[in-house]
Amino acid sequence: MKIVVNIFLKEGVLDPQGKTIQKALHALNFNNVNNVKMAKQIILELNENDKMKANKEVKKMCEELLVNDVIEDYEIII
Repeated sequence: MKIVVNIFLKEGVLDPQGKTIQKALHALNFNNVNNVKMAKQIILELNENDKMKANKEVKKMCEELLVNDVIEDYEIII
């Protein structure tokens, strides 16, 4: 089973990479861009057919290793 985990900064946490990208886009005359946020995506292949079990296992992975829950939020897509 393929699982996608999208990890992004919590609301209110400064995103210097996003701001740098936004400034670069404006420098290239893409002036309609109001805000840019950087995120990371982790794609996992699990040997599991039960979606509930897979979700529970990936949530545990996020809590123990993949996500810094002080500054990051995440979503799991199965």
